[in-house]
Amino acid sequence: MLEDQRDVGRPIARGDEARRSGPGDTKAVPEGRKTEDRDRADRTPDQDSKSGSDASEAKRPNLLRRHPFWALGLAVAVVAIAAGAYAYWLTALHPYESTDDAFVDARQFSIAPKVAGYIVDVPVTDNQHVEAGTVLFQIDRRDYEVALAQARAQVASAEASIRNFAAQIEGQKAQIEASQAEVTQADASLKFAREDAARYRDLAEKGAGTIQRSQSSTSTLDQQQAGLDRAKANVVAARTQVGALAAQKAGAEANLAMGRAQVAQAELNLGYTTVTAAQPGRLVQLSGAKGQYAQAGQTLSTLVPDDIWVIANYKETQITDMRPGQHADLEIDAYPARKITGHVDSVQPGSGTAFSLLPAQNATGNYVKVVQRIPVKIVVDRWPPDLAIGPGMSIVPRVHVR
Repeated sequence: MLEDQRDVGRPIARGDEARRSGPGDTKAVPEGRKTEDRDRADRTPDQDSKSGSDASEAKRPNLLRRHPFWALGLAVAVVAIAAGAYAYWLTALHPYESTDDAFVDARQFSIAPKVAGYIVDVPVTDNQHVEAGTVLFQIDRRDYEVALAQARAQVASAEASIRNFAAQIEGQKAQIEASQAEVTQADASLKFAREDAARYRDLAEKGAGTIQRSQSSTSTLDQQQAGLDRAKANVVAARTQVGALAAQKAGAEANLAMGRAQVAQAELNLGYTTVTAAQPGRLVQLSGAKGQYAQAGQTLSTLVPDDIWVIANYKETQITDMRPGQHADLEIDAYPARKITGHVDSVQPGSGTAFSLLPAQNATGNYVKVVQRIPVKIVVDRWPPDLAIGPGMSIVPRVHVR
């Protein structure tokens, strides 16, 4: 009984526990716990201390957590060095010239009809992109169709006049031939009358013929002479009439040429009633409307062609190494996230003020030297098709001069 009391404060060993667990005791020690106890009993004290140190090291924070400010400073230094190296690469190895005095430019032009009339159709709208040949405005065609019909009628009349004069000339040529035949006949009759008058005159002189017969033959001779002269005059008149008819025919031919010219002009005017786009581009400032009376030369809209470029006004000190063909990076103020590339096309041979409306006269007054601006034309390799870019928009170009 005393042993039992002593055993109360002593921990029960596994062997004792096993011994105390009798056959009738259903509570048994788990197998996993037994294995764990055996492993713990097999480990040496050194192994226990090593595993403890590993656990403590695993629980210690890493270098970044222990020194956050040092790590942040190191990262900032790396970024600064990289940025400096990139800036040096751009400036020292690849120098460029940039300016904010640049804009998009194009040769926009006004759209105006060449003939006057009421506008009957406007199949386009504001800011629409059109292709070459697209119908922009339709002017009433009826007046110009009537003018074309009149011109064609004048041509037909002139052609009829020419045919009439040609027929008259042919008839007059036949009349000339008839008059020529009369001349031949009158000449033969005159020859006979001359011989007959001479014979009767000889007979009268010899007393064999009567004086009356001699006078009659002389009268017949005079009549035949007059007939010959009349036939010759008819020939001359017929030939003169041919010349007159030929002149009238030439006038009809001139009227025909004039009529054909009027037909051509009427056809042009009729074609001008349809106003089309001369080249692809966008319509801006559309003012023409259906039902409006448009005068010839009146501006109905403005077309901005697709062919646009950049004009950069560089300082004259910036174009020292600038040459055509050099690469350029462009940034549009309206679309700062879009990068566009191009190349230098040409440099204007002179400052902008030299070609202004009132150029500066440096030879008069007090002269103050000012750095001049030189326009440089930059052609874009490819404009983004999804962006609305037009003349006047601000550009920041950067030309790589080396």
